[in-house]
Amino acid sequence: MTKFLTVEISKKRIYGLDILRAIAILLVVISHGKYLLPNRTFFLHDMIDFDGVSIFFVLSGFLIGGILIQLLDQHQPTKTLLIDFWTRRWLRTLPNYFLILFILCGINVYFGNNLNFWVLKDYMLFSQNLFSEHPNFFPEAWSLSIEEWFYLITPLCLYFLILVFKIKPKQAIITLAFTILTAVLFFRFYRFSILEVNTFDHWDLLFRKQVVTRLDSLMFGVICAYIQYYSKSNWLKYKKQLLLIGIAIFVIIKSLYLAQIITITGAYNCVFSFSVISLATAFLLPYFSDLKSGEGIIYKGVSFISLISYSMYLLNLSVVQLSFINVIPWRNYIESSYIFVPLKYGLYWGLTVLGSVLIYKFYELPIIKWRDKIKINKEKVTTKTV
Repeated sequence: MTKFLTVEISKKRIYGLDILRAIAILLVVISHGKYLLPNRTFFLHDMIDFDGVSIFFVLSGFLIGGILIQLLDQHQPTKTLLIDFWTRRWLRTLPNYFLILFILCGINVYFGNNLNFWVLKDYMLFSQNLFSEHPNFFPEAWSLSIEEWFYLITPLCLYFLILVFKIKPKQAIITLAFTILTAVLFFRFYRFSILEVNTFDHWDLLFRKQVVTRLDSLMFGVICAYIQYYSKSNWLKYKKQLLLIGIAIFVIIKSLYLAQIITITGAYNCVFSFSVISLATAFLLPYFSDLKSGEGIIYKGVSFISLISYSMYLLNLSVVQLSFINVIPWRNYIESSYIFVPLKYGLYWGLTVLGSVLIYKFYELPIIKWRDKIKINKEKVTTKTV
């Protein structure tokens, strides 16, 4: 059984980034598991509940931004290069996404939940939360939609700036990043000024979970990738100081929330909170990106969680909690909450990890290995000469 659950850890992985990825997914799973626990535990839960999804966004912007920067710095922007980039990204993200989407469709049909199949069109096109509130079906998909639009829009805009306006890639990247950062921040401010935000759900659906209000989080990662690529020495020069500043921002913001100085529906939370948390995450990146390797059981555990993190994200809420654990009539079998609450919560974590390992080993990893065999057509891609 132990061997069955074992996953191979590549020596090429950056341990520090695995730490951030593991922290992010654990925060997400903890956050979703909150409602399996008694209400009296919510305060303790809220003390350790940080925004794991924003960490994922900044990480994604850093990694994918780094790939784009390197491609455009070393190659002429061509249609082949663009298609190769999209092909590799979509083979990494779409197979798992559609697997869970179809599993959820099957579950809803089995239980007769009157699923509106017309809504699935939006999920296929990742338009379910482009400008509007995200539907209740497959709630985790909101962040995947933002990621996919980032993969689509960013290279298209860069190509437009480079090929039409003849801007050099180095200038085009930083121009686009700051333009989106500024535009999204002003859009959130404008939306806050014209809408009445009264509840957590209003904030969650109108500000936190829409593509048009969250693309800036990924751009913080792109800016980090830009600094790392073009100014390596400065990137690492103050890594320890920036680490402490980033951690301090997280702690201060959490303290202000717990003290109710910051409100869910206030201007800070609706307009500025996503930028602040993304900036705090960006401050962590120089230190963790330079932490290349580790050893021992903690290293293996962190890398293990990081490897299965994508599957964990897709599985834990809609499949494991909402479609399985929550439909079991626990009170019919166990009367004592001292038994069925720990059982439910333990089952939630156990099934999430087990299911994620199975998907990673027998579905996700084979697709990744096949994808990595795909090469850019060297005859159609021209390398820049310096």
